[in-house]
Amino acid sequence: MSAVSQLADHTGFWLRMVSNAVSQDFARKVAGQGVTVAEWAFMRTLYDQDPMSPSALAGLMGMTKGAISKLADRLLVKGLIVRTETPQDRRAHRLSLTVEGKAKVPVLAALADDNDAAYFGVLAKQDHDMLRSILRGLAESRSLKVMPVD
Repeated sequence: MSAVSQLADHTGFWLRMVSNAVSQDFARKVAGQGVTVAEWAFMRTLYDQDPMSPSALAGLMGMTKGAISKLADRLLVKGLIVRTETPQDRRAHRLSLTVEGKAKVPVLAALADDNDAAYFGVLAKQDHDMLRSILRGLAESRSLKVMPVD
C-alpha cells in the first residue's frame, strides 16, 4: 500500500491558502466602499467599455446574462450604473457607469493595488512577474475564462 500524501504536499493547497487570504482581505476592503468583489469586477470591466449591452459584458466577464442582470440590478439600486434603452431597439438596453460609479472605480482599483502589494510585495519584481505569468499560463492551458469574483 502506498503512502497517502499530506495536504501540504499539494500545490493546490498552498495556492488555495494564499488565494483565500488575498480574496478575503480584498472583499473586506471593497465592502468598506459599499460594493462586493463581483460588483467591483463588473464596474471595472464597464469602466473601459462604457456603455455596453449586458450580453457583451457577460461575454467579457465569462458570466451568464442572468448573473450580469443580478449584478446590474444591485448596482442600479446603489446608483453606480444606469440602464438606457438603445435607440434602434427599445427592448434592448445598455449599461454605463454613473458619475459616482466612474469616480469609485479608481478608488477600488487603488484598494486592489494595495491588496496585491500587501501580499506579493514581499517577492522580488521578477518573481512576482514570474508567478503572474505562471498562473496566467495555467489558466490559459485550462481555457479558464470566468472572471474570479467569489
